[in-house]
Amino acid sequence: MTSPVDITFRSGAGREAADCRGWFLPAPGEPGQAGSAASGAPGDAGAAEDAAAGNAADRAEDLRPCVVLAHGLGGTADSGLLPFAEAFAAAGYHALAFDYRGFGRSDGAPRQVVSPARQQDDYRAAIAAASALPGVDPRRIVLWGCSLSGGHVLEVARGRSDVAAVISMIPLVDGLAAAVTAARHHRPTSLLRATGTAVLAKAVAATGRPEPMLPLVGPPGSAALLSLDGYEEAYTSVAGPTWRNEVGASIGAELGSFRPARHADDLVVVPLLVQIADQDRSAPPHAAATTAFAARAEVRHYPGDHFDLFAGRPCHDRAVRHALHFLRRHVPLPTVAPAG
Repeated sequence: MTSPVDITFRSGAGREAADCRGWFLPAPGEPGQAGSAASGAPGDAGAAEDAAAGNAADRAEDLRPCVVLAHGLGGTADSGLLPFAEAFAAAGYHALAFDYRGFGRSDGAPRQVVSPARQQDDYRAAIAAASALPGVDPRRIVLWGCSLSGGHVLEVARGRSDVAAVISMIPLVDGLAAAVTAARHHRPTSLLRATGTAVLAKAVAATGRPEPMLPLVGPPGSAALLSLDGYEEAYTSVAGPTWRNEVGASIGAELGSFRPARHADDLVVVPLLVQIADQDRSAPPHAAATTAFAARAEVRHYPGDHFDLFAGRPCHDRAVRHALHFLRRHVPLPTVAPAG
């Protein structure tokens, strides 16, 4: 099995610039390289071309696609991402799993504050970093995201010629739809408390002071963002050593305007796999299905809840098999010429 290699790359500009950290898992038999990877500015249209020039010494037929992975709301790379990255690497695809600025092993402040726009810029920086790694085909990057990052990858892939495919697992694609779903499943008192805390957090952050934190997961009736029955056990079962059970409370107000589904029809030119948990009480399945239809995506359904596609849960093995089947058809690996 491929051993993860530490990697660091820069993301952001000005006062918000910081080092992101993650793990690169080279496909078996491919060279890995520890340390830093050069990255262009987020969204730099020339990043793929620059990386291609940098990889000129590599034979084109030997370059392999790379899957870039990041977590959802409050997650870290050591909290359930490695089993997916390891599966991709074992199948012959490079993989890069990273932490956003302010989370996990990455630098950056404020800590534990979720900013969709900033996290999407981190994805763009990770693409540039992956493209510059030895053995990576900079024109065949695959984006993988789950939950909140399942929405991020839809946004980041738009208009990029270097993104060869997208895998969006249990995606949160419409914040308003998620709010409606939350209203059905959570106690009214919990929702009112969370809404008040989010509004207060936005006001506090506007003054330049650190915003209050909320638990990310907790028991039913608690102040946690995810407080449905079974969610605390499910999330903590995959949580790694750098994960912290708290996020900035302002995310409750941010999610209302989070709607990558609006631009789904822009993705019809990109192979897209959407993996939907039909009993998902966090990321509405109907919103994911509607988005997938607009993007003409391949869709896989699973008889489970939001966390049931992670390792150790009932639907994980099937989710991995379906993702690999999708990749082999849409992002095929280089053909190895027979010896002699």
